[in-house]
Amino acid sequence: MEFLVELEINVPLGTPESEVADRQKAEAVAAAKLVDDGHLVRLWKLPVTYGDPKVLGLYRAESETELDALLSALPLAQWMRITITALAPHPNDPAQGGPVA
Repeated sequence: MEFLVELEINVPLGTPESEVADRQKAEAVAAAKLVDDGHLVRLWKLPVTYGDPKVLGLYRAESETELDALLSALPLAQWMRITITALAPHPNDPAQGGPVA
């Protein structure tokens, strides 16, 4: 299954910069593993004029339960608000061989 995942990252005030940097490095390693394992397909930064940074990702997993476990294990998970939307194939999807207008 494919899932659209919105991640809003909120680093708690007072968090030492060294901890933020360490977690960001660990997050990059974890993301690379998700790519290697076929779970993380794409990532985008969403434009934010104010507030916390947001990321939009396309993920693959056998179920939402599996995806929840994968996302919960990320080094930045404690600082994330995560919204998951399950995606279903559309009959007109050109990537699935559907008609193109």
